[in-house]
Amino acid sequence: MSKEKIKHIIEQGEGISIEFKKAGKQLPQSLFETVCAFLNHTGGEILLGVDDDKNIIGIDDDKTEVFCKQIANQSNNAQKLFPSFLLEPQVIEIANKKLI
Repeated sequence: MSKEKIKHIIEQGEGISIEFKKAGKQLPQSLFETVCAFLNHTGGEILLGVDDDKNIIGIDDDKTEVFCKQIANQSNNAQKLFPSFLLEPQVIEIANKKLI
């Protein structure tokens, strides 16, 4: 996804198909609930590293690869997401901060 599209999504704000989540030292607990809701509806975009007020907080450099692996692995885990759906997270850098 392009930086321009990400910026447009952030400007739009949260809605039926857009969700922002902060991610500190671990993935947000509600991440897969949101994924499941989007999969049961018409899809959507989840941005990790953005707060509810559209502020780009970013993800720590040492966590981006770990989070991407966790998302990909857990999306194939029936205890997290059933039926499983392979997610392919992307890291995008905006304003010198990384988002997933």
